[in-house]
Amino acid sequence: MTESFPPPPAGGCSATPVLKQRGQHEVFCGLTGIVWLHRKMQDAFFLVVGSRTCAHLLQSAAGVMIFAEPRFATAILEETDLAGLKDAQEELDRVVHDLLARRPDIRQLFLVGSCPSEVIKLDLAKSAERLSAAHAPHVRVLSYSGSGIETTFTEGEDACLAAMVPELPATTERELVLVGALPDVVEAQALDLLERIGVGPVRVLPAPRADSGLGIGPNTVFALTQPFLGDTLGALERRGARHIPAPIPVGEEGTTLWLKAVAAEFGIGPDVVDRVTEAPRARARRAVRQAAEVLSGRSLFLFPDSQLEIPLARFLTRECGMHAVEVGTPFLHRQILGPDLELLAPGPTLSEGQDVDLQLARLREARPDLTVCGLGLANPLEAEGLTTKWAIELVFTPVHFYEQAGDLAGLFSRPLRRRDALKVGAA
Repeated sequence: MTESFPPPPAGGCSATPVLKQRGQHEVFCGLTGIVWLHRKMQDAFFLVVGSRTCAHLLQSAAGVMIFAEPRFATAILEETDLAGLKDAQEELDRVVHDLLARRPDIRQLFLVGSCPSEVIKLDLAKSAERLSAAHAPHVRVLSYSGSGIETTFTEGEDACLAAMVPELPATTERELVLVGALPDVVEAQALDLLERIGVGPVRVLPAPRADSGLGIGPNTVFALTQPFLGDTLGALERRGARHIPAPIPVGEEGTTLWLKAVAAEFGIGPDVVDRVTEAPRARARRAVRQAAEVLSGRSLFLFPDSQLEIPLARFLTRECGMHAVEVGTPFLHRQILGPDLELLAPGPTLSEGQDVDLQLARLREARPDLTVCGLGLANPLEAEGLTTKWAIELVFTPVHFYEQAGDLAGLFSRPLRRRDALKVGAA
């Protein structure tokens, strides 16, 4: 089958110097990850220990209707708690006891800190250990930080999964684990492709239920489906599991190389992958081609936001014909992003971290055709005549694997089509 993408550039961006940015940053906090994680784990509950502001954020972000029975809530810290006038541990124990008595379906309870422990005056790790012992074996209580002071919004998922790994049972079975929360329809597509290729047994993290049978051990191999899972990767390796390096599976090229890397680990040749994926690859190519008519030749600037920026730049430059001016990412984890960096042609500035004023200055000098950024920057930049794409939409929209490749390209082509149409109307 003929490849539809150009040959890999010699060395790619692997050796490109990275501009370290350590200034003001503008991102959502890690609590946002609860919005998609609570949908994946059907017997889990997320109890945010924080303020009313945190409660309002979750309510707004998730769009929970008044008659819904959500699987997350906020244990609101009052002034008396913060001032130490009440025993915060006793208060938290009471809230957890009442919650578990009301919701016997809960098997995993996550205590999520909305601020560092010195702010909320609670050590949630010790609280989780004590509560887990009290409610075992029916409920497992874990903790992680979703603080916007400490995390960007995708790091909430990383912190959650990393907290789960040490508690997973041990196994000696030879298994593949797909790591990273995906929409159910996308996860089903991935599992179907792997089954037809002949890879198995396959499990997923996060699993839908605590009793899914997922275990970790020295014969476990894992492949990441998201690029922002550095802490989870480290936790899995400490349990003896081995990482399969591969590009993140977005677009036709990334998905194919990801599947071939996984197949090779199980002794399956690339010809089998090509044969199994011929039809979905062709569908992906046709769908991307429609969006590429608008994207080809256009310039691109990615602000650091979700840690998806490097895989997206690889997809947009190699499959859609765009030209990247700058690719910023909150953290550049080379063990995860190395395969994507090797495919990204030299040329763009690579930046890690954020300094909004400096990045805005470079953006205004470059005047790219499309800017991918957070919500807080998008409207002001649009007022300056720049076309933008909301980065957060790339996390909430199914974008992985073949069947979503056209939708992914369409997310970037639509703002440009709209801008082109407005120019025509104005003329």
